[in-house]
Amino acid sequence: MMTKPVLATSADSGTDSPSRLIDAKIRKLDDWRGEMLAQLRDIIRLADPGVLEEWKWRGVPVWSHAGIICTGETYMHVVKMTFAKRAALEDPASLFNASLEGNTRRAIDFHEGDTINSDALQQLIRAAVALNLSAKAKKPAAQR
Repeated sequence: MMTKPVLATSADSGTDSPSRLIDAKIRKLDDWRGEMLAQLRDIIRLADPGVLEEWKWRGVPVWSHAGIICTGETYMHVVKMTFAKRAALEDPASLFNASLEGNTRRAIDFHEGDTINSDALQQLIRAAVALNLSAKAKKPAAQR
């Protein structure tokens, strides 16, 4: 049974919860991108049952735990999962295939027909959460 994520609100969400806005986005896409985003969301929830779902930047699903884990952006030919400040993450399965030239973020582009390596992606998500938690623990209490 799937654990329900913690909900957050943002200035862009109005009265709808971020989870409802993400649900609506998935339904509105009504093609492989919606299915892919839904699968990625399920994997994120499995990897971190305490994940916080947010809706930012006028329509981007964001998953957080002690900081941003990743975003779920949808474009015409790709669903992009961007990990903020994750250049430091180990990627033994070589999932990262986009935004590799930057100093901080990394992304995974999913195209129509792609298969998701769920186990490796869950490990990557858990590593991102661990990195967020370790960074938060290192900050002085006044900055948390």
